[in-house]
Amino acid sequence: MASNKSSRTPARGAVEPRRRPGRERVAALMEAAASVIAEKGYEAATMAEIAERAGALVGSLYHFFPSKEALAEALIARYRAIVDAAFARIDQRAAAMPIEELADAFLNLMIEIQGESQAMVALLDAREEWSQKRQEFRDATVDQIARTLMLRSPRLAPERAREMAVLLLHAMKMMKALIAASAEGSVAELRHMTRLYLMSRLGDRT
Repeated sequence: MASNKSSRTPARGAVEPRRRPGRERVAALMEAAASVIAEKGYEAATMAEIAERAGALVGSLYHFFPSKEALAEALIARYRAIVDAAFARIDQRAAAMPIEELADAFLNLMIEIQGESQAMVALLDAREEWSQKRQEFRDATVDQIARTLMLRSPRLAPERAREMAVLLLHAMKMMKALIAASAEGSVAELRHMTRLYLMSRLGDRT
């Protein structure tokens, strides 16, 4: 007698290797995936092209990422981890950081992750179910900026810190666009403006 249970097998997620060679191979595959998706978009990117970009066999790519959707989910998680790590490096020094240096750190963060963020924009625009993640990323980033501001100036009210964080996030995105446009003069002006803004709001309240 046939079983009444569904025969559908849950989609297998990405494989996380425990050994260093496997982790390095996965890192190379994800770097290649981010590069191809940034250039061509998610739908146009193929697993074969990603494997070729990484200098790997396509079977190796499917071993670690059984589907393109599994690869996409892994890339989204990787991007979040990269952003978190970047903010953690700033937070380690935020309390004693000169305000001008803090302003530069915020703007430089977007430059540091520019290649990754291009892939994320292409990825999150590709599927309706992923578009919600963009808002989640934005909200989490605003929270992170606000936390960093309060580390620098503990007396700063959380509401004010979040308002400042929204403005700073826009400045960070503008920096990314100006760098992409090779607008060096405007980049310098944005740095100057951001420094002056933080100095006017934070002063030496530590």
